[in-house]
Amino acid sequence: MPENQDKTKPIEVTAKQLPLHCPMPDAPLWARHPRVFLDVTSEGSATCPYCGAQYKFAGELPKGHH
Repeated sequence: MPENQDKTKPIEVTAKQLPLHCPMPDAPLWARHPRVFLDVTSEGSATCPYCGAQYKFAGELPKGHH
């Protein structure tokens, strides 16, 4: 998550970032926690159980995902 990310707004995720996990690769070291994979394709959004970051899927689903 970028350092200036507003935690009240969901982080938009595209098919290129799947499978989604939190923390994301560009998260600063202080924001790290155990990696958890999140399914944003089934409901269109997901919340990290560790840090509460909200993710929202944007764009087209990759083939094979419903």
